[in-house]
Amino acid sequence: MDTYTAIFGGVSAFRYHDWTMTIKTIKTRFAPSPTGYLHLGNVRTALFNALWSRHWGGQFLLRIEDTDQERSRSEYVAALLEDLRWLGLEWQEGPEVGGPQAPYAQSERAAIYAQYYKLLETTDQAYPCFCTPVELALSRKLQLAAGRPPRYAGTCARLSEAERQARRARGLQPTLRFRVPMAQTVEFTDRVRGPQRFASADIGDFVIRRADDTPQFFFANAVDDALMEVTQVLRGEDHLTNTPRQLLLLQALGLPAPEYGHLALIVGSDGGPLSKREGDLSLRELRAAGYLPEALLNYLARLGHSYERDSWMDPAELAAGFAPERLGRAPARYDAAQLLHWQSEAVRHTHPERLWDWMRLAIHARVPLACQEEFIATVRPNVRFPSDAGFWAERLFGAVLTATPESQAVIFQAGPGFFTHALAAYAEQGAAYQPLVEDLRRRTGLKGKALFMPLRAALTGETHGPELARVLALLSPERIRQRLQACC
Repeated sequence: MDTYTAIFGGVSAFRYHDWTMTIKTIKTRFAPSPTGYLHLGNVRTALFNALWSRHWGGQFLLRIEDTDQERSRSEYVAALLEDLRWLGLEWQEGPEVGGPQAPYAQSERAAIYAQYYKLLETTDQAYPCFCTPVELALSRKLQLAAGRPPRYAGTCARLSEAERQARRARGLQPTLRFRVPMAQTVEFTDRVRGPQRFASADIGDFVIRRADDTPQFFFANAVDDALMEVTQVLRGEDHLTNTPRQLLLLQALGLPAPEYGHLALIVGSDGGPLSKREGDLSLRELRAAGYLPEALLNYLARLGHSYERDSWMDPAELAAGFAPERLGRAPARYDAAQLLHWQSEAVRHTHPERLWDWMRLAIHARVPLACQEEFIATVRPNVRFPSDAGFWAERLFGAVLTATPESQAVIFQAGPGFFTHALAAYAEQGAAYQPLVEDLRRRTGLKGKALFMPLRAALTGETHGPELARVLALLSPERIRQRLQACC
């Protein structure tokens, strides 16, 4: 277990006073639907909830919301568990961990939901609805044409039992609708957006169980949060209009509601929806591209959330500085350059042994094992991805060095005499950088770029790259002499 997993995975029992001044234990959750691979948007949601729970020493719960039978797939469940663990977001309750409210996949909780459906029906707070999709679509169309907001017209709200039986006899399979109380105002304080007010008359009775007996999101999500004792929920702003429905449901069932906070969505550089081209990539695509988990943690923790300092932080520092009050309400703009910046920082801060494992496949055994530590120290400032390490492994240890056109021009301009002097200086001073360049300066009368650039071009085939002093120390004397001699 690495440091990131260890920090995010620990459990403690810190208590705090919430807004209503009642004492609770913080429990946040991440509840993805396994209909695809995790992408930046839902990974950020998971991270913010994990940071919030870790900030207060609470618990982070994972729940799989797999009621979409057509699109949910077991391979996506396995992938999201693996991806969250790779990122270091260990959960203290949920799949493969267990807990007092198991099971943690909604597809396995049908019997639990049935109890609460029955309670609502028994108290006449829910009723069967036999309206077909075609009838509902026509009703919405007529309401919109009349300039009214579309909501359920209440067609089945007052059917008698005989009328319901007659419809069942015709083979109609009903949904179950929640009866929204009229003339009520639903109010709550959003931890990101502040006070919110919704008129129940604008909501309309909504479906809580589909005709195939599977639960709707509104219902299962709210019931599970209550039963699993979730205290705080951060989720996307696209769920904001779901919240009054869920609060009404929980009130009707006599269940506690969590505090909600709705996150601004991530948009592209043009302010529009995030596109595949700009960064709507799955976490495993980013991982396959060579991104380190620490880079994503530092980037996503700042995507719509501000910290007092904009420097590299380890997970403990990210959690300590996280606060819902520091979440912005404006859309969070994806910036590929910033993600690359944090990738560079991650490479700079990663332990050498772990960095070696990360770049090993790209190096293709070119770097001698005895040079491993010195190679990492040499190329680290010039590496963002494993492919960069592979490039420099080939440049420094490849049997054949092919200089770039720019390097060839530098070598040509310096002339054979320069490299004859370089060989003589190397024979006198060896790989000791400062004595070598001083000796070469005396021999050639050159200084600055005119001195260093030809030397770099000859040894690496490039005009830019790792520190020349480290390159000289890393390469064998035979290789240095061979490359200088090739330019004479």
